[in-house]
Amino acid sequence: MSPAMYVILTTKPGQFRTEAGEGLQPIEAWDYVFFGRVKARFLIAELLTPTRVRVIDEGEPVTVNSVPSKFLESFQSLDAARRELQHLCSFGSMQASLQPRDPATFNAPA
Repeated sequence: MSPAMYVILTTKPGQFRTEAGEGLQPIEAWDYVFFGRVKARFLIAELLTPTRVRVIDEGEPVTVNSVPSKFLESFQSLDAARRELQHLCSFGSMQASLQPRDPATFNAPA
């Protein structure tokens, strides 16, 4: 059995969203809050099998792309994916934080 791999999906409400489909098991989700506003959402998912991820551009006209999971950065552990999120969301002393959310509501309206 091969070791687990993890990917991070990103959604920016009002701009684009990613959808975890077959082959991805959502593990945990986070809101990136910058000065009190949700700027992005992140979903850490276990990559069970090579798959494709839908990326929906919410502008007009709406555009849907199907991206192979092999093009996503992957992490060998859940802790490594969490460290990457912390790194992505650290901006010195600015008011930025990650707040946990239910993975089932990853793409729910803000």
